[in-house]
Amino acid sequence: MRPKLKENVQKSVTLTPLRVACSGCNLRELCLPMKLSIADMEQVDDLISLKHAYQRGDYLYRSGAKFQALYAIRTGFFKTQVLHEDGREQVTGFQMAGEIIGMDAISSDAHACDAIALEDSEVCEIPFGRLEELSRKLPSLQRHLHRILSREIVRDQGIMLLLGSMRAEERLAVFLLNLSQRYATRGYSPTSFHLRMTRQEIGSYLGMKLETVSRTLSHFQGLGLISIRKKSVELNNLSGLQTIVGPPQQLL
Repeated sequence: MRPKLKENVQKSVTLTPLRVACSGCNLRELCLPMKLSIADMEQVDDLISLKHAYQRGDYLYRSGAKFQALYAIRTGFFKTQVLHEDGREQVTGFQMAGEIIGMDAISSDAHACDAIALEDSEVCEIPFGRLEELSRKLPSLQRHLHRILSREIVRDQGIMLLLGSMRAEERLAVFLLNLSQRYATRGYSPTSFHLRMTRQEIGSYLGMKLETVSRTLSHFQGLGLISIRKKSVELNNLSGLQTIVGPPQQLL
């Protein structure tokens, strides 16, 4: 029987061995540059050797924890959040399979937020020191890391624009279109998916009250733009949602 772990301790199960290597993973093209030779991929496979499973509600890392690795999400869904001084939680992002998290700690060597599994998930641990060393040998890997960092900067700028200038309807439309785009990139339906996060978490991320999130979703449903049943969402009119947002732009 698995031993019971204390509440304040990160819980995970190390999967050893895990048969699927990076070279054979169906998310390889999302996590890694495509133009790597077989020999180069063997080095990457050797680097990303630790794989862990997390249950819903488990912490991948906590704010203030020492930075040691980046994490590529293989399956599942995570959220990142920070705590205000008054104890309120502020969601800063939602991460899904194929995305890399933990980059918030690169500059300070300590994580600036919590990362929590929103469903049972599996991640690949990438020791950052060894990653830096390997990227110096593999220029394509180094360029890919730079692109990931640049994408995070652009995403942060997008969030500032979202919270500073958009109405509630626009914020929620952008959020749904972003999920649609990300699911499509992974080969899933862009119009039918399950919301892993609660409406309260969506509101925290978008700077909206829970009541406003619920009211806006109901408004979209009344317009026939979406159909929603508990956490299952159907996007009936993608162009209609895009019209709410305005001219196509960088989605979060």
